[in-house]
Amino acid sequence: MSTEDTSGSKSSGSPSALVSLLYLFAFLGFVFLVAAAGGAVTATSVGDWYQTLIKPPLTPAPWVFPVVWNFLYFLMAISAWLIWRTTGSFDRSGLPLAIFGAQLSLNLAWSILFFGLRNPLLAAVEIVFLDLAVLGTVAVFARYSRLAALLLLPYLAWALFATYLNMGIVVLNR
Repeated sequence: MSTEDTSGSKSSGSPSALVSLLYLFAFLGFVFLVAAAGGAVTATSVGDWYQTLIKPPLTPAPWVFPVVWNFLYFLMAISAWLIWRTTGSFDRSGLPLAIFGAQLSLNLAWSILFFGLRNPLLAAVEIVFLDLAVLGTVAVFARYSRLAALLLLPYLAWALFATYLNMGIVVLNR
């Protein structure tokens, strides 16, 4: 029979069901807090300035973006939680979660650069780093949990598509 230590983890190293559920909600809350911050910045320009830009072919209808992004943020949170749950602690999941945090920060930074500062060129440079960070997150997560890595593949695909859209806007709006 396993006993629980003060951290709420079983002595085997895996978190208890209650602690695991609480951390799931914490990961969801954190990721969606970052999403809300990005959404708030995006809202400052999406209804006016963004509408004046010439957009590349394959640009989705405006309603697609919030639907896709909310789904992707959900997958990101579940993926990060799986890493924490697989390792059983933040000590053992520090590197992958730090890389995850870096890509999430770059995700927010892109919204600030593109929509907040209305600077598609600077955002285009930054999004390349975002793409690399997401790819790095997938690679590192795969060492801990194949499922966690797989859950990030739609995000990687969308980030690469967003790179195409961003680069297209830069080229078409010179």
